[in-house]
Amino acid sequence: MKYRRLGKTGLKVSVIGVGTWQFGGEWGVSYTQEEANAVLRRAKEVGINLIDTAECYGDHLSERLIGEFLKQDKREDWVLATKFGHHFNGLFERDQLWSAVDVKKQLEDSLRALQTDYIDLYQFHSGTDEAFDNDELWTMLDKEVQAGKIRHLGISIGSNDNLHQTAAAAKVNASAIQVVYNRLDRAPEQRVFPSCIEQDLGVLARVPLASGYLSGKYKPDAAFVATDVRSRHDAEQRRAKLEEVERIRENELPAGMDMAQWALAWCLRHDAVTCVIPGCKTPEQVDANAAAARYASDLHPQAWKEA
Repeated sequence: MKYRRLGKTGLKVSVIGVGTWQFGGEWGVSYTQEEANAVLRRAKEVGINLIDTAECYGDHLSERLIGEFLKQDKREDWVLATKFGHHFNGLFERDQLWSAVDVKKQLEDSLRALQTDYIDLYQFHSGTDEAFDNDELWTMLDKEVQAGKIRHLGISIGSNDNLHQTAAAAKVNASAIQVVYNRLDRAPEQRVFPSCIEQDLGVLARVPLASGYLSGKYKPDAAFVATDVRSRHDAEQRRAKLEEVERIRENELPAGMDMAQWALAWCLRHDAVTCVIPGCKTPEQVDANAAAARYASDLHPQAWKEA
């Protein structure tokens, strides 16, 4: 495993993290505690130290599964990132909760679910610019930072070209940006990444496998069960993306290289990106994702920055 500095947080994080939306039950699988433990245990064994979750991956369900695991492990070995702004009502149904009062309650609920006294990175979760431009919210969060319940603030931008929120990171005392970035969606390269580099913001690249489409497992006519969020994607757009994946496989994938590992390493070759956070359904997927770390420097040596 390789590690990079997460911007001005100073935190040393593995270049491969663990995304845990799948633990909330919206990727076609429901998890027992032992199944979640197996994924997280294997992540630690291969050197991964960053877990990314959210309040609305289930009603704090993903956080509770992580919290039970952390109770048996060493909390201080992990960089724990979660998010705020939504309340889970059912599969793919959320309420928007952005007031300072609502978010303070979410923070307490997340701390309780995660069975921890502090969150390393607490992220504004894909909210509108109107919700973001709320001084009362950020004043409350700063107080929670001072109280030690939050180590660092972050912004998970909903639009991967949202320069309004990215450029305001310093103003709201945020130290990291989370953004959709992958070989099929390169929009952050134009405006978001230059702003992150200028401000020394850590960057967590989410959906680095393009919702699994870049894993190389799916043909253009692939279908997904109703409990899998991908079943809600526009069918024609899904087909077009998978056809593009076939072209990438033929024209860009180095001979003999696993496509998913190449896709993760492709993200890491950019100067701005600190860490990719693919979801991992099984310990075997953890192994496959972690293996991508050794390829990143081969694809773009000058972009490699070890902590």
